[in-house]
Amino acid sequence: MKQSVRRWLGDLFDTPFGFAVLACLTLAGWALWTGGVLDGPAARQVRTSSVYAAPGIDLDRAAAERIIGNRRLVVLLLEPGADLRQGCRQVERAAGGNVVLVMSRDADDYDTYGCALLPGRDDENFGRAAVAETIIGRGIDTFTDRPLEALKVVTVNYDLLVKAGTVPDGARTISPSLPRYLLTASAILAVVAGATVLYVGGRRAGRLADARRRRRDENADGRSALSAAAAVLAQQIIDLDQRYAAAPRRARLGDAEKAFGREYRALTSDYVALLDRVSAVDGDDEDAVRGLIDRVDALSRRASAIGGSTDAG
Repeated sequence: MKQSVRRWLGDLFDTPFGFAVLACLTLAGWALWTGGVLDGPAARQVRTSSVYAAPGIDLDRAAAERIIGNRRLVVLLLEPGADLRQGCRQVERAAGGNVVLVMSRDADDYDTYGCALLPGRDDENFGRAAVAETIIGRGIDTFTDRPLEALKVVTVNYDLLVKAGTVPDGARTISPSLPRYLLTASAILAVVAGATVLYVGGRRAGRLADARRRRRDENADGRSALSAAAAVLAQQIIDLDQRYAAAPRRARLGDAEKAFGREYRALTSDYVALLDRVSAVDGDDEDAVRGLIDRVDALSRRASAIGGSTDAG
């Protein structure tokens, strides 16, 4: 079983279609990973929002987001006793480029942990990141019962950091990751390519269907012409048969009547053989139908000639 599956996969990826499938799977995996398929609830929330409140935390999140606005600031409100350092690590990739403040209530004040996820925070901006992490949570312990007021203090601290040049100015932008753009472009290209293939295939199928219809019409016309010609020949045979049947009642047969009898028997023999071919011919075989029409016409001319010679005699 494993060998058959392995052989099937090998045969699949040896084709252009297989390479396309592999590329799509790779791109989809990349998109899922960069889009946070393995993220926890906090990371998934802050990818598109500036505030995360753990379950059980009483917070008007819409009002909190209006307070923070488009600042490059992310605030996490965790349950009491939570590991704040771990909370910062969980959103490191989702909130990259922002100043993050992790908070949890501890009796009459807040436990805080700041992490400035600024570019170059481990190198040239290490000092600025440390200052931002120290200042961003100052003064919020007064508002332990009013988290929205605490957020207002946090935003004031952030604005002071921006004014001092510690934190770079600029609004936070939330945009899909590059793989999602690529997936969107691939989907558009797939739709356009699929529509093009369907259009071209439909036109080709229409042309083939029209050609088959014309051939069927032509074959039907040829078959009708063959049937009409065979009917005329049959009537000529019947007329000649009446003359042939009357000939033996005469006392003496002349040379002309003897010749008529021989030609008539040869004609009927050829006619019987022709009937077998007419009944067996394929209506779609245009050349065969045309050949039989010519053969029937030739026998019809022979029948006319035999009848004419008898009348002349």
